[in-house]
Formats: sequence, C-alpha cells, structure tokens
Amino acid sequence: MTSLATRATPLIPPGWAGVATCALGEVQPSGPWRPPYHVLLLATAGHGAVEVDFEHHTCRPGTLLWIRPGQELRIGANGLSASVVTFDTRLAGDHWPERPETPGRWQLEGEDEDAVISEFAQLSVDCERHRSGPVAADLLRHQLAVLLLRIALLTPGPGPLGAEGRTFARFRRRLESGHPRSRRVEDYAEEMGCSVRTLTRASLAVTGRTAKQVVDDRVALEARRLLACTSMSVAEVGRHLGFPEPTNFGRFFHREVGVSPGQFRADMAANGRGGIPGQRRPAD
Repeated sequence: MTSLATRATPLIPPGWAGVATCALGEVQPSGPWRPPYHVLLLATAGHGAVEVDFEHHTCRPGTLLWIRPGQELRIGANGLSASVVTFDTRLAGDHWPERPETPGRWQLEGEDEDAVISEFAQLSVDCERHRSGPVAADLLRHQLAVLLLRIALLTPGPGPLGAEGRTFARFRRRLESGHPRSRRVEDYAEEMGCSVRTLTRASLAVTGRTAKQVVDDRVALEARRLLACTSMSVAEVGRHLGFPEPTNFGRFFHREVGVSPGQFRADMAANGRGGIPGQRRPAD
C-alpha cells in the first residue's frame, strides 16, 4: 500500500485541547510539508518569505496567514519572527466558509492588528499556564473561537450565494474528496443530479474557468503537493491520482504545470536548499 505520510512537521501540533501555540523562532523548518491541521501565522518582527501551496508571500510585521490542512507550507529561515497557533479541523467552526474567494492572507493595521495580537498573546499565555482539565480546555477553545471570529470580521462575506454559487460549492466539496477517483466532470454531475452544462456554467460564474479546468487544477495541485512534500515516487503519485500509466500522468502534469513531475521535484529540492522561489502558475 502506498504511504501518504509527509515529512516531519516543524510546528507544534495541536495539543490535548485541540489547540497549541509556539513562536516561529522555536522551530527550524527544513523544507515543504503539509500540516494535517490549521495553522495561523502572525508575523511580529523582521521580514521573510512563506510559501503556501506554491504561492510566495513576503511577510512583515502584521502579516497574518491562515494555512488550511493539507496545503503545502514552506517557511524561509530568513529573519522572520512570528507567533503561531495550530488547531484541529473540528475547532474551525462555521464562521469561515470554504469558498474560492476566501482569502488566506491579510496585512493587519491599526485596531485590527492590536486586537489580533492581543488574542494571539492571551491564547499563548493560557496554553502555557493550563495543561489539563475540562474547564481549561473550554477556555482555550473559547479563546480560539474569539480569534477566529476576529479574523472572519477582517473580510466582509460575499453575502448569500446564488444558485450558481451553491452549485459550485457542492461541486467543490465533492471534488475535494473525489479527485483521486475521477477527473470526469460527468461523474460529478451524475452524483449531484445535474448536467455537465450546469456545472460548467456555475464554475465559469464563480471562477472564470470551466468545470473541467477546475477539476484539472485540483488534481494538478494535489500532484504538486505530493511530489513536493512526500517521498512517494512519481509513479505512486500518478496511481494515487488515478493514472495507472506513468506516461499519462507525466503528460497531464507537463500540460498543467509546464514541467515534468521529475523536474518539478528536482526544482523543489534545489529551491529548498536555496530559498523560496516565486510562484509557478499552471498553464490554462
């Protein structure tokens, strides 16, 4: 059986209450990895680069990043100081809907920055002070919930979803779990009880890309994550994503990303030694 285990994680994972805190200076990231939990990173001093799903973020004091479970994460060891909160998926709550337009980066200023810094600091203090007990667990989870509510208020919501938005949201949820099994839009349309045309219309309305492009984007992203963050062979990555023949996977990957899977992995390894590169965008 193919192992999906990722490389060692450099951050402190959620603890007994489902939440943990640490300072970026306490860890030494060694390369790209995929945390299986949520990560909130608040830059407090210095400047540095953080890569999330192969997108380069230049961080300075007040930069806030939210890394979701399974996303590729690489932190450059280049003078950046930050406070970090990690927490279990079950504690994310329902105040942060998973929509394509949902941001994962903010540059905080003024009262927003002061409030978020205060929540980070108090959560860190209480995680250190309280190590057990149901009341302490409730306190830590409550403080996390307050922090997430403050972050949710940073970006006004898009309002109620229309019919196409709701259709696309359903499509995205099914694609998230189904992309290793099928790259056929027809399969998702059948599961949802609608037509391919309906999915394509919804995808174009929300993202500007067709349903087939949305599927291929998701598969290509997962392929890059696995090649960068695991020790799976190229053939194993292809089989995991539904490509029995390595040559078919290689052609798909080259079309979407612009290089072969082997070259992509080699580039990631070289960049891991030499710093975080700029973002490479997949071809349309």
